[in-house]
Amino acid sequence: MTTERTKTYVIVHGGAGAHSVNSETEVKRTLRLACTQALNTENASALYLVEHAIMALEDSPLLNSGYGSNLALDGSVECDAAIMDGLTGDFGSVGAVSSMKNPIRLAHRILQHSLLPDPLARIPPLTLVSSGALVFAHNYNANLPSTPESDSSANAIELVPPESLVTPRAQRQWDIWKARLDAGAPGIAAVEGALDDEDLGGELGLHALQDTVGALAFIAAPSGASGLASGVSSGGILLKHPGRIGEAAVFGAGCWAQAARPGKMGVACSVSGAGEYIVRVSLARLVCDAITKDEDPDVHEILQRVLAEDFWKPSRSPANPDPSAGIILLTSEEDADARPIARLWCAFTTPSMAIAYASSENPQGKALILRRPKAVDSRPNDQPRIVVTGFSL
Repeated sequence: MTTERTKTYVIVHGGAGAHSVNSETEVKRTLRLACTQALNTENASALYLVEHAIMALEDSPLLNSGYGSNLALDGSVECDAAIMDGLTGDFGSVGAVSSMKNPIRLAHRILQHSLLPDPLARIPPLTLVSSGALVFAHNYNANLPSTPESDSSANAIELVPPESLVTPRAQRQWDIWKARLDAGAPGIAAVEGALDDEDLGGELGLHALQDTVGALAFIAAPSGASGLASGVSSGGILLKHPGRIGEAAVFGAGCWAQAARPGKMGVACSVSGAGEYIVRVSLARLVCDAITKDEDPDVHEILQRVLAEDFWKPSRSPANPDPSAGIILLTSEEDADARPIARLWCAFTTPSMAIAYASSENPQGKALILRRPKAVDSRPNDQPRIVVTGFSL
């Protein structure tokens, strides 16, 4: 008799945009390593799997989160991050935070804080921003136990000098685009030095330099799902106004998770792209609601429709004729023997999207840079060029 074992899945994305062929190998290695590191976290819940996967992405200089973030207009790093528990609906996020090596850890601690009883019955925050988030981090670290039996550093929120989060690549891109902005012209005559495609943001120009990262985790026990979570982290748009927050800090916009219910799929979603447009439609929640409210959902059709009709067309303007968004989505349902099964979906409007996935049965995982086929790329500019694909897990 074969004993069924608990299966764990981790999925990550490195953003929707225009990924350079020159950096493809390194980006894929980084994404795959994030999955592996998360799976190596002992006795972790789905929330901790998401936290550790995103922390690995935030530590990479290749991606726009944590170390490697795009720089704001004043040359600083300000990060957003969020995390959500699909079993309980609990959520925590941070916005426009500096000095945080791993903003996703702070978002998770805010979620955990919201579950504690308050002596005055105050309503706990879902989101903390800027200096208030920094005060919370200092207070959290100060109250960690320091007994020999406990390793407080394992749970501490690591605070770093703000300038230490600025990578040479991010500084170079800021120099280029700030010079263009100051010149007040579309030309780049004022910029000195060689400019490669990656510096300029590839096909999408400035709007390609977004690469918000995210992760999903699903723990499937033989008796039913025992964990589902999602998360997202971002340095935001290059040259953004200081204090701006994007989808990665907003409830329902950058991530969403909802466990399976009788007759309904479980869903977890993480989103990348043009934050203001994603926030306007609460894209992550919109996608998941469309799936969970359907009696027999066609996930491929729903992703195509939501991105085209609810996101791309309403967001399109002369200033931004091709709004960018990318989605990773995990769906879970029961097979004929009532065992939970999972499937990964990816949908994006951009030239490419970077993803990776791994499981307890395949810890080495697989990383992919998904690119738009020529047939989709050749569509007229007034039509959404959307790619939707699915993978068995």
